[in-house]
Order: sequence, then structure tokens, then C-alpha cells
Amino acid sequence: MPDHPLNIALIGFGTVGTGVARILAEQSEQLSVRAGRELCLSRIVVRDVDKAREFVPAGVPVTNNIDDVIGDDSIDLAVQLIGGTDAALSYAGRLLKSGKDLVTANKALICAHGNELFDIAAKAGRTICFEAAVAGGIPVVNAITTALTGNRIETIEGILNGTSNFILTQMLSENQTYEQALRLAQQLGYAESDPTLDVDGTDAAQKLAILTRLAFATDVPVDRMVCEGIDRLTLADLEAADSLGYRIKLLAVSKINQDRLEVSVRPTLVPDDSTLAQTNGADNTVTLTGHAVGRLRLSGAGAGQMPTASAVMADVIDYACGRAVNTFQAVLRNRQQPSLTGLPQEEPAHRYYLRCTVDDRPHVLADVTDILGRHEVSISSMLQSEPSHPETPDQSARLIIMTHRVKEGRMRAADAELDALSCIQGRCLRLSVAG
Repeated sequence: MPDHPLNIALIGFGTVGTGVARILAEQSEQLSVRAGRELCLSRIVVRDVDKAREFVPAGVPVTNNIDDVIGDDSIDLAVQLIGGTDAALSYAGRLLKSGKDLVTANKALICAHGNELFDIAAKAGRTICFEAAVAGGIPVVNAITTALTGNRIETIEGILNGTSNFILTQMLSENQTYEQALRLAQQLGYAESDPTLDVDGTDAAQKLAILTRLAFATDVPVDRMVCEGIDRLTLADLEAADSLGYRIKLLAVSKINQDRLEVSVRPTLVPDDSTLAQTNGADNTVTLTGHAVGRLRLSGAGAGQMPTASAVMADVIDYACGRAVNTFQAVLRNRQQPSLTGLPQEEPAHRYYLRCTVDDRPHVLADVTDILGRHEVSISSMLQSEPSHPETPDQSARLIIMTHRVKEGRMRAADAELDALSCIQGRCLRLSVAG
């Protein structure tokens, strides 16, 4: 074991930072054995030094000045756990250039500025670790960058946002509306006061972008993905899917399709006996398909204080014992591979679930099926609810259609015509069906 300890600075001391500090304080002897050297928390950087905190390790200086870390040559590793991208990018760049290696759990930072930071790190001879940026305690980054390097990854598929998964689980299992389930998620700390990034699909898309870069050496910005959220779903949609043998999950998919890359995040009907359907509450699950290993499934807590702190500490220990350097070099080498061309969003073919609220009068069904038929959308099954359904306005009915396999472009064209029909109230909801 080296004579000198690994000196660590924590940048950000919120929920996850507190969890990391607790692990360091409570398991110091065991961690030192695993790391091959003593792990020493040398400094904590916070925004407000006067804020009351549930736990602060004894004897560790707390400052609100990042320069106290950047200018301290004794600090080896910065664990940056602040959110956002502006200050986080500035801090990360300065820390790397000052000779500090970096561990981060900031998915938005790695998604938007990962390549920039990787270049800075490579030029400075530094290392970046980011396991905790995707799927909390699930070691999916490590799986792609080390365990599956003998494989050609073909598919990434999973549930990458615990907040949305909790809401959907709660709605169906407890017969709650979307609004009721969201309020509970906020009360339990799964959702922020502004839950937009979780429920509109952005959070999952940022994580998927990171995994896509690692697995396929291809950058797919979030604004170029098919990205849809759960905020238009109703309890009646989940019940209808259940009656058809499905669960609705916010599904993130990145896969090779016709030698091109198909990437999407959207609510999807998955068979109710599948691993995805059985992933409930705030848990995440990721399935990686390699040409040699086949399907590898990873499931567990995708968020929360201690699961995310667990992933951070795995990176810290990997860095301390020298594994992280090799892993990061593999990430850099992977970027030298040729990238894949994206599959146009209109090209992928799926089955679809279509829900429309329609006027309860004659000829409506004929108008709807005429539009679908003209766009070569074949109907697999159809269900019309009674006008008295509690989530359906008076003098209206809910029309649910399951289609056969059809290209996305044809469905988009049909969507536009359906939404323009005078007998359609509001917009129709369309969800893809897995398989």
C-alpha cells in the first residue's frame, strides 16, 4: 500500500455528496484495503458555508471557493457532484488543467460537453470517471467500457429514469391519476419541484446519449432523438394497455437498424411478462445485446442518495488502485472508431397504440379508419369505451386502436390528419409497441 493517502475534494455537498462523505467516514478501513491506499476527504466545496447540514465529517474544511481546491497541489482527485452545465463545465475544465483527476455524476455535463472535457483531460494527462452519471447504482458504463469490449454492441434498451417509472407504477398499482402520482413522487424526493426533465424524457435521453457514445462511438444530441415523455398519459391508457397484456414504460432504445443507428426515448407498451414490465417503482433496468454474449440485463436502484454514492465510490476506488486510468484510455480509444449514420426518424417500423377522444356520433369511426387506410396503416384491434368513462368528457368516447407494423413516417402523416378532424377532441395519443 502506498505511503501517501489519496486526497479527495468534494465539489458539491447535496444529497449524493453527503452519501459519499458518509461512506468515506463509516467504511474508511475497508475502503482503504480495497483501494490499496488510504482515502482521505481533504476539502468540501459548497455554495453556502452557513447552511445547516445533516452531516459534515469532523475536521474536514468546508469552503465556498473552488480555487481552494484548484490551488491545493496536495489534492489528487475532485469528486464533482453539482448539477447544471455552466459552472460545472468551468469547474471541471479548471480542475483538470490544474492536475486534478475527476469523478462526476453530472449526466447533463457529460452528455453536452463530454467530448470537450475528454479532450481537455487527454491533453492534460488526466482521467475522468462518470459511472454515476447513468442509472445510479447500476454499473452500466463499466459494463460497456470494460466487460463487453470483446463484443460488438447491437442494442441498448432500458428504463433510465426512476421518477417516470415510479409515477407509471403508482398510477396503475394504486389507481391514481398522473397528477396524484407526480405529487407523491415529489413528496418522496423522487421528483424535483420542477419535474420537467424527468417527465418529458430529457433526463433519460441525456443518459442514453452517453451510452450511445460509448457503445457506438456516435454522438446523437438529445434534440435529434425521438424524445417523448409521460405527461400526456392517463390512468385509462395504462388500464387499456394492461387489458391488452402490456405495461407502459418510458423506454430508451439505441440500436443498429439496417446498419444505421436508431435512437429514441418514449412511452412504449412492453409485454407484461417481460423484465422491463416487471421493473417497478424508482428502479432502472438496462439490457445490452452483444454479438457474442447475447443479452445482458442489469437492474437495480437507478437514483437516490446511496445508490448513486455507491457508483461514485466505485469510481473513486477504481481511480485509487489504477483501474480508472485504463478505463478512461479505452473511452478515448473508442472515439477513434467510425461513427454510425443515423436512421431517419421516419424509417423505423413499429406496431402502435393509438388513443383518440372522439365525438360520440355516427360516422366518426369511418372517418378515422379512412385516414389510417389511406396512409397504409393496418388495424390489428379496436376498442371503444362507453361514453360514461370517468376520464372521458360528456358526449365523447375513447377510441383505442392497435396497429400492425408500419413505418413511423406513415403514422406521423396520419397523426396530422387525425388531429385535424372535427370529430377528434384534442390530440390523439400514439405510443409504440415493443417487439
